[in-house]
Amino acid sequence: MKKKLTNRYLESLAPPETGRLEVSDTERKGLRFRLSSTGKAVWMYEKRVKGGPKRKHTLGQWPRPVGLSEARKMALEIEAEAAQGIDRVANAEAERREKKRTQASTLTVSQVLDIYDTIHLSSLRTRDERLRQLRQSLSEDLESPITDLTRSDIQKAVDAKASSGRRVYANRIRAALSAFSNWAWVRGYISENIASGVAKAATEHARERVLSIGEIRAIWTATFQMGLVWGPVFRLLLLTCQRRGEILGLKWEEITFDTARMTKPGSQTKNKKPHITHLSNPTLKELKALHSEGADAGFVFTTTGDTPVSGIGKAKARLDKLLPDGFEHWRIHDIRTGFATKMADAGENEAVVDRILNHSATASAPTLVGRVYNQAQLLDQRAVALDKWAELVTQESADVVAIGGSRD
Repeated sequence: MKKKLTNRYLESLAPPETGRLEVSDTERKGLRFRLSSTGKAVWMYEKRVKGGPKRKHTLGQWPRPVGLSEARKMALEIEAEAAQGIDRVANAEAERREKKRTQASTLTVSQVLDIYDTIHLSSLRTRDERLRQLRQSLSEDLESPITDLTRSDIQKAVDAKASSGRRVYANRIRAALSAFSNWAWVRGYISENIASGVAKAATEHARERVLSIGEIRAIWTATFQMGLVWGPVFRLLLLTCQRRGEILGLKWEEITFDTARMTKPGSQTKNKKPHITHLSNPTLKELKALHSEGADAGFVFTTTGDTPVSGIGKAKARLDKLLPDGFEHWRIHDIRTGFATKMADAGENEAVVDRILNHSATASAPTLVGRVYNQAQLLDQRAVALDKWAELVTQESADVVAIGGSRD
């Protein structure tokens, strides 16, 4: 509704039961009095900027701090500015952005990395490794303002890693820096994505690295020069051929010593299916050496007692330094590929190997009955295969543990 507003009229208005009541002032065009069902009243003013858009302004609450006369005065000021092309809304937004840029310029690279860690990295499984990569590659810039960071700094970090001979790993550094740069740009910490256009250190081609049994044994031997945590971790990876996440997150309640089995729940496996792994004699020996009296629950590999051990990337780098000179670059996943290849060469049944590795395809039988039957039928064969594998790795003779824990 439209009306020449007066103080008496405004004081006579009662809040609507729902929604809001709005009255336009005929004395000052564009000025509106808005009263909500809660009793809150505010002044609004709408005016088109010369050569620009129509802008809405909230002038303040009535009756205090803005009464009728003050609202008309404020509207008149905005009208005069708009006639000259002055846009209060745009100016306020520009000031807000400038203030944000000023605040960002006072933040160091290290401080923004901390924010990135809290908001983004903390939810990632690879959080520790990613944060280490970023802090290490930007070590010279950590105390510099984030706004001083340039594309040249990013490229320099990638090139430094490539020049050390680790060109593929330099690509991983580039990916981590690119993700961080894009995150910081989107949130206004920097004015552009400074990692855009940074060159890769190497062109990568997908390939399967098949570790020979000689290389497997070299890795096995080197693990004994590692500490009491990471040595056993890598030895269990070599002996069981399970995924690293499944070994790092291994719990004592998942191990049954008398039947020589490790049973991972579906929540801990890649294909979300429960998985049984036979434990060969060398594997049992490793676990028994770690097992303390009464420790029937909790993580097998832990330094805190409450969480699984972390930092396998760093541990793998230490292991690599213990290997013979000229040892070709390898990934932890290559252990599984080496196992599958060696078993195939030895004539092992492909279904047995697939079930040991817990490949998704083997968990997709037509019916539940079929899945249970096939798994039970192959447990003995899986035990034999893993015992043979342990003998190849350790060069020690193995006794096959049959289902139920008895020995042949």
